[in-house]
Amino acid sequence: MFDAPLGPHHKLLGRWVASMTPAAKSFTRRQARTHIERVFRNAVLEALEPVTMADLRVVILDAQDERPPAAVVTCESLGQLELGWIETSEAPIPWRAAAYRALESTLGCVLPVFGYQDLFDEMSLYYWEGEATDEAARQCQIEMHGVDPEEVDEDILPSSLNERRPAWMLASNAACSKELPSHLRRALAKLRAAHRAVRRLQPERNAWHFIGQEIYEYMPGAEDCSSLPPLTLVPVEQFAREIDDIARPGMEYGFMDVAGLCPLSEPGLIDSWFASLRVGVDFLIAAQELIQLEPHQLVRVR
Repeated sequence: MFDAPLGPHHKLLGRWVASMTPAAKSFTRRQARTHIERVFRNAVLEALEPVTMADLRVVILDAQDERPPAAVVTCESLGQLELGWIETSEAPIPWRAAAYRALESTLGCVLPVFGYQDLFDEMSLYYWEGEATDEAARQCQIEMHGVDPEEVDEDILPSSLNERRPAWMLASNAACSKELPSHLRRALAKLRAAHRAVRRLQPERNAWHFIGQEIYEYMPGAEDCSSLPPLTLVPVEQFAREIDDIARPGMEYGFMDVAGLCPLSEPGLIDSWFASLRVGVDFLIAAQELIQLEPHQLVRVR
């Protein structure tokens, strides 16, 4: 089995490896596999090393039927993303809300993450058959789920969920740019610029792009997973019960943890794929820097 011919994915990576570092010696097939995998793995680890906010992995998937090998980026982290000063500091609410709004509107371009609206929509389907008002949700509980009118749980009605959001989660509380301290303005500008760079990537050469159907074709069994991403920006302290409810299928069958899946039809595309991977890493570094800002520094340079 170790002397079997190299598969399409090893041949693809092997040509890329050979183009970078011509071998000074001949390899057996087994040695070739080990060498190819080591060079690619080291290049990926070097690219992802600066990312600390999530545990990202990359593998090359073998060709499927008429489809070429593909590079897939997955997220091994699970639960709430650490939001640092945005969630726990005494900094002014408008500053924290501005930072949270920026993360909520951009992180999904790279990470498999869900926000409050996703949580609300899942809860609406789970408890209220898609309803979004208290009265309709209450009637659904009574008529569709057979709940006694006197026993409807008021704590899970739409208004109760909305009221539990901390002030820093509300976009309406976010300060405009000119009202923010200079350090925070620069961090937000860097995040938005990095986000635009990710959005400009071509889909066919983008490490952070995927088409749902391709996931199921390349990764048998993925259709049995929950459609929910493994990461969330929703604070568990306020919404532990709701997150547990909607995350239960994911805990049992797995989450949709794919951050990107890129078919690679020729070795020349691998360099482009790495370039796009680094664009996404730059965005994540900008997000990390925003989260790691020190509130006392923001106050001092306001």
